[in-house]
Amino acid sequence: MTSMHDSPRIPVESAAPRMEALARLPVFFALHGKRVLVAGGSAAAAWKVELLAAAGADVEVYAGEMSEDMLAVAAAAPPAGSVKLHHEHWTAGVLDGCALAIGAFETDAEARQFQGAAQVAGVPSNVVDKPDYCDFSFGAIVNRSPLVVAISTDGAAPVFAQAIRSRIEAMLPAGFARWAEAARNWRSALKQTDLSFNGRRLFWQLFTRAALQNPNGEPSRADFDALLDETKPQAGAADQGSVTLVGAGPGDPELLTLRAVRALQSADVILYDDLVSKEVLDFARREARRMLVGKTGHGPSCKQSEINALMVGLARSGRRVVRLKGGDPMIFGRAGEEIDACRQAGIAFEVVPGVTAAQGAAGRLGLSLTHRSAARRVQYVTGHGEKGALPDDIDWRSIADPGATTVVYMPKKTLRQFTDRALAAGLDPATPALAIANATRPDEEVVAASIGALADAVLPDGPTIVMIGSVCGAATNPVHSRASGNPESGSPLSRGRADRDSARIR
Repeated sequence: MTSMHDSPRIPVESAAPRMEALARLPVFFALHGKRVLVAGGSAAAAWKVELLAAAGADVEVYAGEMSEDMLAVAAAAPPAGSVKLHHEHWTAGVLDGCALAIGAFETDAEARQFQGAAQVAGVPSNVVDKPDYCDFSFGAIVNRSPLVVAISTDGAAPVFAQAIRSRIEAMLPAGFARWAEAARNWRSALKQTDLSFNGRRLFWQLFTRAALQNPNGEPSRADFDALLDETKPQAGAADQGSVTLVGAGPGDPELLTLRAVRALQSADVILYDDLVSKEVLDFARREARRMLVGKTGHGPSCKQSEINALMVGLARSGRRVVRLKGGDPMIFGRAGEEIDACRQAGIAFEVVPGVTAAQGAAGRLGLSLTHRSAARRVQYVTGHGEKGALPDDIDWRSIADPGATTVVYMPKKTLRQFTDRALAAGLDPATPALAIANATRPDEEVVAASIGALADAVLPDGPTIVMIGSVCGAATNPVHSRASGNPESGSPLSRGRADRDSARIR
């Protein structure tokens, strides 16, 4: 009879998430050498003129009166494009041949007339501070040209957009402009090399690493040559494909490492497990194929041999494969078997560690897994052996050690057996314990009890770990404490004693 644990499951390719509704389509107009009309001579119009000319447009301004700001913008030599003032009101005829039309008017009637004339002429238009009469909008801009970032709230909260712009300004070094300009200058030279597509992509990955490591540097032709020299020896391997084992963490996407994000954004194919959250997958390159190859304890699972074969086959075909695993791939993630498969096949591989569930849960609970006076070591064990039962070779004396913190992975089906064996080996039944489900996720749930009582408690749904040790009695959770109504009293985890009935927190 086939057990549920042995139920077959085939890898399933999942579609990339569809784009959700956009208030505005973000686009960047190429305006060099193109004619743009601005109707109005106010200070607000002057700022749009300066912006358009900086983008290379030949701006023609029509207004009966010109503000001091407009006169100053016209008198200054723009970094690109040109500005020409016409001391007369606009007419429908001047819209012909324009790439864009911008108006600055006091009344809705004037704005409506301008938008209507622009639509007849087939010219996209914008009316300053009147979103109802705009075919497009201007966002708050971070200028590291040719690297440009624009932020829009669809006119709902311009002050908010400006605040976000300020944050991004602080994050993006001014030197990125030089690196972006170097990329533009080097692109044609790179195409003239004999590098393959994958080799050129590797060059740009090395370029990005160099820019991030030295953001305020002055990239030169010597840097191009150095990056090219670094790329060429690795280009062959890039064409042959590779495997990267990536730890996705327990669920909170903010626990992803920068290296994990870079791997996801350069992947051709992502083989991911059931425990990987949607929010983590959102960091993946949109063009990457996504294949669910889930293995679930005591449930339908893809055979490890099939996952290995799929992973190796994709890499052999030249794909950059990311094997994405919940938590840390090196902690009960069968990474050893997949590494062996890559080695035997001669496939290049690397491992990107992740935050394992124990670390993520401990962080959320404000719990140190070690304590110099209470817990001198931490041990991770599994409650789910190769055949789905409790492993036979657990060192029960170490589990009973009062100076250890024990974390049991995949414990739900065997917790009763585990507890009985540990208590028989001398573990104090009053030892504090925690069962944590969906660690670090919005639906995280914690049950606190003594280890003697935990097996009789109703455990939460979802992937669960159990922590055992004296340090568990000091666990607190600020998020849960606030929910309890009295932040000073602490959560039930901190209030309850280990030998009480189990406490449940949602």
